[in-house]
Amino acid sequence: MNFDTLGLHPALLRGVRDLGFTEPTPIQRDAIPIVLDGKDLLACAMTGSGKTAGFMLPILDRLLGSNGNGPRVLIVTPTRELASQIAGDMAKLAAHTRLSGATIFGGVGMKPQERAFRHGNDVIVATPGRLLDHLQYSYARLDSIEVLVLDEADRMLDMGFLPDVRRILKHLPKRRQTLFFSATMPPPIAKLSREMLFEPVSISVDRKSAPAEGVRHRVFQVEQTEKSRLLLQILRQHEVGSVLAFTRTKHRANRLAKFLEQNGVAAERIHGNRSQAQREKALAAFKQGRARILVATDIAARGIDITDLSHVINFDVPRAVEDYIHRVGRTARAGKSGDAFTFVAPDERSEFRVIERSLEQALGRRLERERPAVAGAFAPKRNRRRGARGRTAVA
Repeated sequence: MNFDTLGLHPALLRGVRDLGFTEPTPIQRDAIPIVLDGKDLLACAMTGSGKTAGFMLPILDRLLGSNGNGPRVLIVTPTRELASQIAGDMAKLAAHTRLSGATIFGGVGMKPQERAFRHGNDVIVATPGRLLDHLQYSYARLDSIEVLVLDEADRMLDMGFLPDVRRILKHLPKRRQTLFFSATMPPPIAKLSREMLFEPVSISVDRKSAPAEGVRHRVFQVEQTEKSRLLLQILRQHEVGSVLAFTRTKHRANRLAKFLEQNGVAAERIHGNRSQAQREKALAAFKQGRARILVATDIAARGIDITDLSHVINFDVPRAVEDYIHRVGRTARAGKSGDAFTFVAPDERSEFRVIERSLEQALGRRLERERPAVAGAFAPKRNRRRGARGRTAVA
C-alpha cells in the first residue's frame, strides 16, 4: 500500500511527496481510512509511529472537502513542544493548500493567540491550561469545532491535565468526530475515552508497551558521582552523533549542561523553568548542529521530533517503563535504528529492575549490561592546572 491508494486529496499527496514519504506506517495505514469515514477513533500508538500524519492527513482532507468558519479542528496536547511539532507537521502537509493553523500554549504572550481565534484559523493546536485561559473570553469560541483530537492522553494524566480536559469538553459541540490517542491505557484514560467517544473503532488497544524495534538498549552500572564523566567519555567516541540526555530534575539538567560546556562540549538544555523563547532557541541550536547534546527533563520526552538522533541517554533512571519508552522513542524513528543508554547508580537499581523486567518481557531478550571503566579526569588542561574547575561530577 502507498499513500496514493488511500483516497487523499491531490494537494495533500503533493505535500506527502515533498516530505519523501511513499508508504504509510502501520498506524497511518489503519487510521487514515477510519478518520476519512468520519468515525471516532481510539488508538494505542507509540511515540515515533507516525501517528501525527495518521490523523492530520484525513483531517486536512475533510477540511478541503467542505466549507466552514474556523476554528474547525481542535488538537489538545500536553506540552508546548508537541504542540509546535504538530503545527509544524500540519504546515508541511498542507503546504499546497490554503488551510491555516495556530498554536495556543503558555510561555508566550496571549495577544497573538487571541488574533488566531479572531482570524478563524482552520486548526488550533493547544495545551489545556492556556486554552482554558482563552476560553474565559468571548472571542475564544469552539462551537464550530468539527473534529477533536486528544493526543498523548496518558501524558495528560501524568501531568494532572484530565480535569482541564473535561472542562474543555464543555465548550465543544456534542456532535463532532473525536480521535483519541494514548500510548498506554490506564483506568482513568480508559474511562475518559468512554466519556468522549461514540462507537469508536479501536486500533492496537491490546498492544503491550514496547520501544521501537530499531532501538539498541544498553545498561551502564555506574556510581552516581561518575555519571557525568561517563557521559563525557561516551560523547568522545566517534560513532556517537547527536545526543538527547534526560535528567530527572531541572537543577540536574542545568548542572550537567554546565559541566559539559566546561569540558568543551557544546550543550543546550530544556526544562520547565526556561521560557518558550529559550526552549525554542535551545532546540534550534541542537537541530542545526550547533549543540552536540541536548539535556532535558521529561518535558521533552514527547513532542521533540529530531531527524537522525543517534543516541538517547537516560542520565537518570526514568520513573516508569512508559517514561522510558517515550524517552527512547526520540531515536530509531521512521524505521531507522538508534541507541538507548541508561546509567544506573546503586541507589537506582531496584527502581530500574521493575522497568527492566517489563522491557525484557516486551522485547523477548535480556538487556545488555556493562560496568564501564570511567576515566578520572576529563577537564581541559587549562582547567587541570587550576584545580577541580570543570571536573565536578553531577551529583
